[in-house]
Amino acid sequence: MDSVTWLRPEYKGREAGLINLAAAADLVGVTRSAVSNWAKRQSDFPKLALLTGIGKRPNKYVPKDEFFIWAHAQLGKRRGGKRPGPRRPTVALLSDQLAHHQRQIVRLSELEARQSTALKKTQAALRKHQAELQRARQRLAAEVAAIHAHNAARIRRNTPAA
Repeated sequence: MDSVTWLRPEYKGREAGLINLAAAADLVGVTRSAVSNWAKRQSDFPKLALLTGIGKRPNKYVPKDEFFIWAHAQLGKRRGGKRPGPRRPTVALLSDQLAHHQRQIVRLSELEARQSTALKKTQAALRKHQAELQRARQRLAAEVAAIHAHNAARIRRNTPAA
């Protein structure tokens, strides 16, 4: 069983001019399944030139130039509700995510510092008011005790001795 099948023998010796469908998908910024679906469903998709591998899932190769011309035309078509062009390359998406996370870290670090300062001020104010509350309770308790003592003394004065 041969692991290389030439479907277009004119490309023998010109393998550098061929591209694997998976690599082609990455280069034009679409999913591998999109290219696979194009190959199956589009009659004008470039004809396969080479199959490699053994089994039901061989690696498929098409002429690189034909694929890029075809893919450019395909991606340039406008469809209702769908994106007019290819998705952004993964490297660009990951780079944007990295920049986003770095900006968030800076923003959140600054927010943490501001909130830490505010928390310290709040804690100091809380301690101050707790101390004031304690002093007010002590003054109130002393005042209530004085009133009780005054009333008790008045009652003793007004009560005849037995």
